[in-house]
Amino acid sequence: MLPTLETAELPADAIEVARIADAWGIKGWFKVLPHSAEPEALFSSKRWFLQPPGSPAGRAFRLPIREAKEHSDCIVASSEEVPDRNAAEALRGARVFIPRSSFPTAGDDEYYWVDLIGLAVVNREGVALGTVRELLASGPQTTLVLDAEEDGKPVERMVPFVSAFIDKVDLAGRVITVDWQPDY
Repeated sequence: MLPTLETAELPADAIEVARIADAWGIKGWFKVLPHSAEPEALFSSKRWFLQPPGSPAGRAFRLPIREAKEHSDCIVASSEEVPDRNAAEALRGARVFIPRSSFPTAGDDEYYWVDLIGLAVVNREGVALGTVRELLASGPQTTLVLDAEEDGKPVERMVPFVSAFIDKVDLAGRVITVDWQPDY
């Protein structure tokens, strides 16, 4: 049974950033598995929105966070609303959402993946290469995975997201300009 949490609607800019894996310890702490290798948003936001498994879309609970910190290969967090291990166990499987407006400001030439998904990708000649479907972390670099269409058939393209190939990211214009050709 969930602890008594305030029911809330998910904010319009809510982004799923993690999942609660289990209770951690006996004092109400819980283990959080972030979806990002660099989960700054979990540390900077003092208000998370939870969707327990099986909840209707849009229905969530507001969870004020007292503390969140790295521990080994995960994050552990605590809330005044989760007083003991039993309450923490009840959160198992809940999806964690944070309003995009609560994310820390990205530095120059830094981007949140969620902001890149859906952007159009064109090359220097103005040829449309596709739309960013997802990003893959592959060792030392990240790769843009694009959905495109050629001769009426869906194709997938991959472009390394490194300065050698990325000329410009225009978030406001929703386009990424690259030094890449359709036949690479």
